[in-house]
Amino acid sequence: MPRALVLRHVAFEDLGLFEGPLRQRGYTIETVDAGVDAHPRRLRTADLLVICGGPIGAYETDRYPYLKEEIAAIGERIGIGAPTLGLCLGAQLMAAAMGAPVYPGKHKELGWSPLQLTEAGCASPLAAVGDLPVLHWHGDTFDIPKGATWLAASADTPHQAFSVGHHALALQFHLEMDPARIEQWLIGHTAELTAAGINLPALRAATALHGPQLATIARSVLTTWLDTMTARRPS
Repeated sequence: MPRALVLRHVAFEDLGLFEGPLRQRGYTIETVDAGVDAHPRRLRTADLLVICGGPIGAYETDRYPYLKEEIAAIGERIGIGAPTLGLCLGAQLMAAAMGAPVYPGKHKELGWSPLQLTEAGCASPLAAVGDLPVLHWHGDTFDIPKGATWLAASADTPHQAFSVGHHALALQFHLEMDPARIEQWLIGHTAELTAAGINLPALRAATALHGPQLATIARSVLTTWLDTMTARRPS
């Protein structure tokens, strides 16, 4: 059975809605925590690496030295065509691993709003999202790496997603977030939300409105990507 290694940076930012499709496609799932048991060799050798989000910057390698090892391992995986999926911080780490700048955005993007898919995005697994609002939860952004394909933007952030071949997919937004677990995010990120002046009742209401209809689509996006990736991998 193929093994999916999930790299977490905070406990509640995990596979979420993506766990079911992975298990349905026959993956066993192993979770490791950044700075604890995420040894570089494990990151390099997994059949699929999923890099989850977190409230640190990909460029904060002096404060969080283990990020250097993560970035190096991610870069090796992408370079050899090993399946790699990045979510928010994970997408930023993928960009950094490919030599692209990662930096603070003009302001934090926290809440639900739609994507604008590029022509390539409309031909990608993200086509299923269409114009539905997705959850954004980031302060940093990145440039699209050389050799990558730009897939999506938002009104506030030009670079929301990119792919590398069929084996690597980077999503700045949180398609994986389970709306039934939004309270974990509101508690875990309370300092950030308070500093940004986010209206929690409004965010809860938007999650209740948009989350359920996006859940099925989120699973479809991942399943399509897994199937496309498998079909295109050399035998």
